[in-house]
Amino acid sequence: MAPMTAAGEQMYALVERLYPLCRSITGDGVRATLEIVDEYVPLQVHEVPTGTQVLDWTVPQEWNIRDAYVADTAGHRVVDFAASSLHVLGYSVPVSATMPLAELRGHLHTLPDHPGWVPYRTSYYKPEWGFCLAQETLDAMPDGDYEVRIDSTLADGHLTYAEHVVPGQVPDEVIVSSHVCHPSLANDNLAGIAVAAFLARALAEQTPYYTYRFIFAPGTIGAITWLARNAERVERVKHGLVLACAGDPGRLTYKQSRRGDAEIDRVMRHVLPASERPHHITEFTPYGYDERQYCSPGFDLGVGSLSRTPYAGYPEYHTSADNLDLVSPEAMADTLALCREAFAVLDRNRRYVNLSPYGEPQLGRRGLYDALGGRSDTQQAQLAMLWVLNLSDGEHSLLDVAERSGLPFGAVAAAADALHGAGLIKA
Repeated sequence: MAPMTAAGEQMYALVERLYPLCRSITGDGVRATLEIVDEYVPLQVHEVPTGTQVLDWTVPQEWNIRDAYVADTAGHRVVDFAASSLHVLGYSVPVSATMPLAELRGHLHTLPDHPGWVPYRTSYYKPEWGFCLAQETLDAMPDGDYEVRIDSTLADGHLTYAEHVVPGQVPDEVIVSSHVCHPSLANDNLAGIAVAAFLARALAEQTPYYTYRFIFAPGTIGAITWLARNAERVERVKHGLVLACAGDPGRLTYKQSRRGDAEIDRVMRHVLPASERPHHITEFTPYGYDERQYCSPGFDLGVGSLSRTPYAGYPEYHTSADNLDLVSPEAMADTLALCREAFAVLDRNRRYVNLSPYGEPQLGRRGLYDALGGRSDTQQAQLAMLWVLNLSDGEHSLLDVAERSGLPFGAVAAAADALHGAGLIKA
């Protein structure tokens, strides 16, 4: 099995393990998720107490749930949390009651346009309770009394998030962020968690230039908590990527940072077309995943977002149809491969200064032309050297050279390595 194919199968197996767990913005489901991810990449887990002020937000009470159901008079569970964690409105307060269907209907959520699907709904910051079920299930429920039970707790506890750091040659950081708060939704965002974990493993096999920090945190409140706790060192973050919806069959989609001209934006605009993959590049909007927290105006970090079909862009989004059949090893492997290609460019991009800027230095005397003899890409390699020499003025990066020359970034980087080795340029 080819390495990338093997990685795809392993990522899918990780998604399978995580899929049954009931996750939310706090609670034991998040901890159980991080314990499994820790088997793949060692994590530093952080627990932030309820009531902690994080920017304009406050860490909420911790929510945990043991069981929940709606049962008819015969004791049959018409809606059963044990069958799927989507069946309960996220953060539901506890309830134990018997009520007629007419009263219960106000607490039931369905998708009439997709009668066989169960929606994903939450009520994080408003005390509420409810159940999510298929419209066809509701249609089959006769009038009468139903036993309603949600065995949950809302109590002071903690918000949990985790980090994994791949050390680099410099302390400047690239952050890769995935949210870990969604329950049984395979594409959003278990595929993103899996791709992030295997990207971290791949980077650890190298000696990267940048330090790579992987953040596994609940959506919105988790990213805000991370930013609040790292405000004094956030200036180290030079680039970043939010990973979400990484396993569906759609084309790759890159959403640019708020800046629009951040280096990660330029890298993606270069790598995606060069890869000849079907893709789409969109402008920043302050809606979506945690890129909107990292790109909030006070921080304005160079963080973009990579997905396949973006949020709310596929019918199965936030429903029970976002299941293990929607994601594939091949799609996750493709997302991982694109991340590796993009980070290879980001990690290698430098600015150089030509140490012999007056006229063209004699490359043959230094053995640089001879070293290219017999190569099928001799002409391209020679041209790359000339372009690097000409634009090595301390102002242009290798990515600038690749874009202006139309040459592959790999050829430009190889030329820079050869010229640096010959003492003709310096970083």
